[in-house]
Amino acid sequence: MGFNLLHHGISVENIHRNLAPARLYEEAVRVEKGFAIARNGALVCDSGRKTGRSPKDKRIVDEPESSNDIWWGDINIKLDEDTYNINFERAVDYLNTREELYVLDGFAGWDPNHRLKVRIICTRPYHALFMHNMLIRPTAEELENFGKPDYVVFNAGAFPANRYTKGMTSDTSVVLHPARKQIVILGTEYAGEMKKGIFTVMNYLMPKVGVMSMHCSANEGPEEKDVSLFFGLSGTGKTTLSADPRRLLIGDDEHCWTDDGVFNIEGGCYAKCIGLREESEPEIYNAIRFGSVLENVIIDQSTREVDYDDVSLTQNTRCSYPIEYIPNAKIPCVGGHPRNIILLTCDAFGVLPPVSRLTPEQAMYHFISGYTAKVAGTEQGVNEPTATFSACFGAAFMVWHPSRYAELLAEKIRKHESKVWLINTGWSGGPYGVGRRFSLKYTRAIIDAIHDG
Repeated sequence: MGFNLLHHGISVENIHRNLAPARLYEEAVRVEKGFAIARNGALVCDSGRKTGRSPKDKRIVDEPESSNDIWWGDINIKLDEDTYNINFERAVDYLNTREELYVLDGFAGWDPNHRLKVRIICTRPYHALFMHNMLIRPTAEELENFGKPDYVVFNAGAFPANRYTKGMTSDTSVVLHPARKQIVILGTEYAGEMKKGIFTVMNYLMPKVGVMSMHCSANEGPEEKDVSLFFGLSGTGKTTLSADPRRLLIGDDEHCWTDDGVFNIEGGCYAKCIGLREESEPEIYNAIRFGSVLENVIIDQSTREVDYDDVSLTQNTRCSYPIEYIPNAKIPCVGGHPRNIILLTCDAFGVLPPVSRLTPEQAMYHFISGYTAKVAGTEQGVNEPTATFSACFGAAFMVWHPSRYAELLAEKIRKHESKVWLINTGWSGGPYGVGRRFSLKYTRAIIDAIHDG
């Protein structure tokens, strides 16, 4: 008997499983209205109504196995089992109305000791290609022996949640069920919800085994054990600053720190494209080619040239590409213990200096407080920099109390004698609208000086 999803209650027979990127291109152009291939070879996609994450619509099921572990509140909002069942059934019912589905199997975590097997079930080839880029791509042999996944994402995002169901705040719902090891997406087709859903899972599982999960990028210098971590919210420079032609890229967004060193959770990068220029960000610019997904960008209808300055759809224009598209990516994406830890903060008030060296105690303060600014576009409704405090520089994805992550970080900083720096990538000479934002050139020069000792 061939592959099927009957055990999930999904009876669709025409299932496209683990298609190659070229096949997913063909499927996307066939079934996705208005999709195109850019002159640089990337697939140009439209995420629809939602062009950013919807953190207020994220829920975690309150169930006995995990309830005492989770930091409940405005970020990790409780959902009861009955409501989850309603949402799950709604998602499955919608998936069953489709003539064909797309299934993608991949790994989360480059360290085999901490690797998750993930399955994506979706209705859009664009979503399958996106997660093909963002998860770690199994070999043919690994796919043959993939077996039962550890977590399954049911992406029925083209169909809304029932806003009148208990616990819903809108027709968008992204729900994690820790015990059933499932994520259900309704009412949003923004691809980043899948990637961040898996990150949330890792942020729950890793601290249970003494591993520090981190919202950061990482790279490695030519010397042995010269690893740097870059913490920061979306839009503060993690991806851009870690893509350094003189250093090997371990990853741009999600990592874990074990007793052996650091490893990337993902198999790809998800870079902001607004104002992208080859001269300022050559690694990212040249990674946008066949196999990449350009999300919500505008192209010239005649030449198919991409206009990275056109933000008529959203300021949160993005590109997803496999990490090996970066010429100096380190494969496998693992490294030693960090020599430097850089906290990136986008100061919208123009108060912080461009760079500060922190003691371990100061590092913990800034890590827990997570002062920065939400940058335009990364979330629905954010159109200009807004000051915020995001614990661990990624509170939206943290599951445990921030002190759990802070204690793990402090322990590892002291044990491995890592240096910690605070770098302001925001404004100087006054707040947003008055002062000027630090140029990328100056921030790179500061980081180069840190790496040079």
